[in-house]
Amino acid sequence: MSSKSAISPVHLLDELQTTLAHGTVARRVETLRRVTDLFINGAVDYSDEQIGLFDDVFQCLIDHIETSAKMLLANRLAPIDTAPPLTIRALAFDDIIEVAGPVLSQSARLDDKTLIENARSKSQAHLMAISTRKVLSSAVTDVLVQRGNDEVIQSTVNNPGAEFTERGFTRLVNRAEADDNLATCVGLRPSIPRHLYLKLLAKASDTVRQRLEAANPQQAAQVPTAVREATRRARSASSAMTKNTEIAHALVKSLHEDGRLDEFQVATFADAGKFDEANASIAALANVPVAVAENMMIETRAEGVMILARVAGLSWSTVRTIINMRDELSGGEPTDIAACKDTYERLRPSTAQQVLRFHRMQQNAPAA
Repeated sequence: MSSKSAISPVHLLDELQTTLAHGTVARRVETLRRVTDLFINGAVDYSDEQIGLFDDVFQCLIDHIETSAKMLLANRLAPIDTAPPLTIRALAFDDIIEVAGPVLSQSARLDDKTLIENARSKSQAHLMAISTRKVLSSAVTDVLVQRGNDEVIQSTVNNPGAEFTERGFTRLVNRAEADDNLATCVGLRPSIPRHLYLKLLAKASDTVRQRLEAANPQQAAQVPTAVREATRRARSASSAMTKNTEIAHALVKSLHEDGRLDEFQVATFADAGKFDEANASIAALANVPVAVAENMMIETRAEGVMILARVAGLSWSTVRTIINMRDELSGGEPTDIAACKDTYERLRPSTAQQVLRFHRMQQNAPAA
């Protein structure tokens, strides 16, 4: 251990007690500066026990110092990976953003659980600080997307180190309907699920489509083909095909070719919220192109799903699971399951086949 790490803060405890009991504000701040210097000079060498002792000292002091001193402490401790954890937590939950901001945006001591707790309870300024961290897990961005204002959302989406769940992307797509800048940023995220990209593009303004084309000039000619009409339905676009979608389609193709794709597998995919796999499975069982099934699956109403399911010979329980998956991923109003069940039970396979042929003709028709 270095000579720096041999220095213990234990001898400061007596002085600390005296300072807290009788010292002036200036003396408390000076004691804080000395303790901070002592910690920073040997931070890489301190044991967990020594760091815990510093934690005790810091927490005693920060309860008795002015805001400007806490701001300085936060800025000095935030970049240190081994900073005293309880002190970092106390600073992160301070109501003054100038105190909380540095540690929320930088400190490696804050785990996802703590960041989520903070994001659920603190101000928009706290959320903004969290949104700038180098790495943001999908669990954290879920809360930022749910609670954040426009500035927080934009900062989170523009963060290259941020990951998003499918639920998070769904909220972003819905929120982007009236915000061209946000729609563009969301559309450029490489991990956006294919069906949500299509939904975004179908609702996008000409400005957003032009921006997406400009951002991907090598695929510019393919972006307009993704728009079927000014509705929620859209054509397939290879520029929207993510790696995850390709993997999902390859898996389903393999299962189908091996004779292992059945209704149970469809229900399993849907129950797990795996849209791409469920969509490709239904397409295979109904013997239609994936793009046709996809257009029907992303419609606002559930009729398209039921038509595909009836042609594929799926039971109502599996159809219900698929509809529940759609509701879960869309985050919108829940579907009237009872009405859908009644419709599905009355739907004849021959009628479903006729409607499906109409959808296929629409898919093959030239875009307007």
